[in-house]
Amino acid sequence: MTKTFPMIAKTLPGLEPVLEQELTALGANNIQIGRRMVSYEGDLKMLYKSNLYLRTALKVLRPIYEFDAEDIDILYTTLLNFDWSQWLTADMTFAVDAVVYSSTFKHSRYVVYKTKDAIVDYFREQTGGTKRPSVKLSNPQLIFHLHIAEQHVTLCLDSSGESLHKRGYRMEQDRAPINEVLAAGILLKAGWHGQCDLMDPFCGSGTFLVEAALIATGTPPGIYRESYPFERWPDFDSELCSEVYNDDSSEHSFDYHIYGSDLSPQAIAKAKR
Repeated sequence: MTKTFPMIAKTLPGLEPVLEQELTALGANNIQIGRRMVSYEGDLKMLYKSNLYLRTALKVLRPIYEFDAEDIDILYTTLLNFDWSQWLTADMTFAVDAVVYSSTFKHSRYVVYKTKDAIVDYFREQTGGTKRPSVKLSNPQLIFHLHIAEQHVTLCLDSSGESLHKRGYRMEQDRAPINEVLAAGILLKAGWHGQCDLMDPFCGSGTFLVEAALIATGTPPGIYRESYPFERWPDFDSELCSEVYNDDSSEHSFDYHIYGSDLSPQAIAKAKR
């Protein structure tokens, strides 16, 4: 039997219903809309599809531990007693980020600092002080995400790393480009599915044009990204991931045209590239 687990897809405010529709189309289970997020359940295949196919998700998180903490000392002690060896070894690198909405925990940086301490101290205890994983801010092997709502703490694995709005297709951008997730969300809310011509008369570096083309052809928005952090998880299934990546069943032809224009020749050149 395929193992399922909870997941959280983060998004921009106002795009939660669109993201819910996307997850329904992907086949996710137990979908619940929250604030700037949609929670759901699925298996590893759903996790891989979420990163590759969701147009309005910023990140896909996998909750692995939940508890309540009344103060920073309880937070540290509880995290120290967590079995980090399920996911991490003493030879790996990791990073921690945190989102905090709490009257108890007022400084997210201090929460991150104490979480890092708990992880390092756990491995020091396990190895007699001889080995410990290293904190690495740039391209770590594992990324842990801590969400605190008042006293409730949710520890997650970050499967996406860089925000999913960074599709991987952009060579360069014009000044103040629209976020790709927002552009895709606006197009989907407007009912765009490639059923007619589309024109953006102020196209800038072409975000609406490219996102519209991806939607119109059924091309997964994450297909151009080089890698994802979930590829370094201990339960990563390379064959299953390749199956998801190479599945072109959602792609189809587009029988109309997408037009863009702009007063700036430089913006047009960037859009073409």
